[in-house]
Amino acid sequence: MRNKLFALLLLTATYATAQDYKIAQPGYTFAFPQDYFNHEDYQTEWWYYTGNVKAADGHRFGFELTFFRQGVSRAESSRPWFVRDLWMAHIALSDVTGGRFYSEERLNRSGPGVAGVDAQTGLVWNGNWQAHIAEHREELRGVADKFDLALQLTPVKRPVVQGQNGVSQKAEGAGHASHYFSLTRLSTTGSIALDGKTYQVEGTSWIDHEFFTGSMAANETGWDWLSVQLADGTELMLYRLRHKDGSIDPYSSGSYVDANGKSQFLSFRDFQMTPAPDNWTSPSTRAAYPIRWHVSIPRLNMELDITTPLKSQELAGRFGTSYWEGAIDVAGARDQSPLRGVGYLEMTGYAEPGKPIIPR
Repeated sequence: MRNKLFALLLLTATYATAQDYKIAQPGYTFAFPQDYFNHEDYQTEWWYYTGNVKAADGHRFGFELTFFRQGVSRAESSRPWFVRDLWMAHIALSDVTGGRFYSEERLNRSGPGVAGVDAQTGLVWNGNWQAHIAEHREELRGVADKFDLALQLTPVKRPVVQGQNGVSQKAEGAGHASHYFSLTRLSTTGSIALDGKTYQVEGTSWIDHEFFTGSMAANETGWDWLSVQLADGTELMLYRLRHKDGSIDPYSSGSYVDANGKSQFLSFRDFQMTPAPDNWTSPSTRAAYPIRWHVSIPRLNMELDITTPLKSQELAGRFGTSYWEGAIDVAGARDQSPLRGVGYLEMTGYAEPGKPIIPR
């Protein structure tokens, strides 16, 4: 399918460059629910859903459902198969209790309803993977080869705008930024079907939505990002951007959200994310991922240890980059009071771009 899609691009698309799109600039004012949906003036956009849920018998799962839009043409056309955007999606299930990880990916054009975003109906979809977005509730549906999920997500807090002055800066200079907001805690219920059994589950989810044009700088190779939902009702998001020489970009940042939903920006100087020396090496891509971290936030008097209950949570991409994204456990303290929680960790740039995937 990938080869056919790119052949189609050669035949039908008038290629766009980054200069044909808007860049994320300071001063952007978010408006909801409009900003939950599509922003075609920006070249890249994604909707990221992750969460940790459990069944009544204690069976634990992590899940990811992600929709990507990549603009490739700014030309106008009434042809239904004209390629204006490429739509990619990832779905993954971490069967934490069973010790297994499942993932799939899709790459489509919008065509006559194959994939896209429709603010009128509240849908973001790629085939039969979809998010139905309403201001006070979201629904996820995903039918994969080995599992299905059907989840209802109810926001506990209002959206948090990440960064400062409307932008999340990723490097020095204009355009190296995104417009980025999160829903940091959503009460989640629903069902997961796996191996002929349907589990009724509940837990919490996190949503990230970003839109931008070329946010990373040429000397950046990837990032380490984590979201944390603590049992005291607070949340934490941190990311560190890695340079090709191994140094960390000073525009790395994050946010802390208190139990009432008030957020505060965390700059590069406010925290440290330190990987442990032991790595997990992917049998598919041979990438070595640091899956154990220590987080120190002196400004909040907070120390956290990040571990994962399932080492093998790499999405080995055939249409895009390979990356590790999976469920994590969090333990630590703030002001000497113990803290526990769950979350998700994402690590990109460890797998060599274009490197063939070794069959499992």
